[in-house]
Amino acid sequence: MSGFRYKEYKQGRRFILKIIPGESLVECITQFALTENIHYAVILSAVGSVRDVCLRGIKSGAKLPITPARVNTHLLEGPLELLSLTGNIVPDETNTPDCHLHIMAGKSSCDVIGGHLFDARVFATCEIVLTELVVEGVERHHSTSGGIPTIYFNEE
Repeated sequence: MSGFRYKEYKQGRRFILKIIPGESLVECITQFALTENIHYAVILSAVGSVRDVCLRGIKSGAKLPITPARVNTHLLEGPLELLSLTGNIVPDETNTPDCHLHIMAGKSSCDVIGGHLFDARVFATCEIVLTELVVEGVERHHSTSGGIPTIYFNEE
């Protein structure tokens, strides 16, 4: 199979995580993973509200690799309703948890925005349901063809 790669995993521990107002979403998730010795995980759901959101959208017509010139970075003061947070935690080359997250958030006008999340501050609350994945041989590395960090599977 040349079009895709995969690894089977088992479900590990399951957590409900509450992040308090003012905290960095990405820093808290990363610190939680370090504290609980979580190497791999998936975000199942997240609700709450956020402010000071920094996210990225790929420009229309962009080609690979993704470079800073081919993306728009947006800074949104908020507050915004956190409608969805999806993503995963996979260790990077230094075995540090790396969060790859995408966000959907609602403005007071009910317009919805979304993209790759760099970070955000929790406004009133953030409630996350997270599942640990039990798997080996997966790491996140920078992809020269894609231009961004992506998961790689160690061949056995």
